[in-house]
Amino acid sequence: MSPASASCAPERDRIAATVRRLVVIESRLSVDPATIAEEEPLNGALLKVNSLGFLGMLIRLEDDLGLDLPDDLFVGRSFATVRDLIDLVATAAAGSAR
Repeated sequence: MSPASASCAPERDRIAATVRRLVVIESRLSVDPATIAEEEPLNGALLKVNSLGFLGMLIRLEDDLGLDLPDDLFVGRSFATVRDLIDLVATAAAGSAR
């Protein structure tokens, strides 16, 4: 692992934990967020994140992580899984760290 990717790992872990916590809250579940797999669909059998809930989560992610999620990050992307959302936020975090 390169020094750059090693320094990104803790940040991605923090982002992943925050995303998992928020999808559990949005879905009104009583489960440990750590049990949510990155491959879990955002709107499937377990999680129930609709478009309005997704927007609310984006605002909470910005607040909780101290990040801006610029509109251009969303162009051409789809968000089907928890990983899709984690990757978006990690991209924003990496861009703000430069």
